[in-house]
Amino acid sequence: MEKKTILIAEDQPDSRQLLEDILERFQPYGVSIHSAADGKEALNKARQVHPDLILLDVMMPGMSGYEVCEQVREDPDLKDTYIIMVSAKIQPEDRRQAAMVGADEYVTKPYDMALIIERVQSVLGVNLI
Repeated sequence: MEKKTILIAEDQPDSRQLLEDILERFQPYGVSIHSAADGKEALNKARQVHPDLILLDVMMPGMSGYEVCEQVREDPDLKDTYIIMVSAKIQPEDRRQAAMVGADEYVTKPYDMALIIERVQSVLGVNLI
């Protein structure tokens, strides 16, 4: 089984922990989970672990999720990484901005656990039994 990697980029500790709790059920299926608390850390960690999927918060200190997404798309080693942007921002222009910087999907908070699990299963090709 090919090992898959997820990077969670979320500056709010409670939200980051919630995503980690939701995604830990994938670990027995060979999925490793890494976390970052701000945009710069997310970009550095992405360059280290080459994730298959990034769950990327839009509003983070130092470097926004939009900026991280743009830089990931410009990096030849990361450009094919699947990116799901997550945000409390629900306006259509926020979704358009995410699409313009190269995000594959845009999910709003509060997190829908079933939706997150379904999207991760689909993106990584890992089916929970």
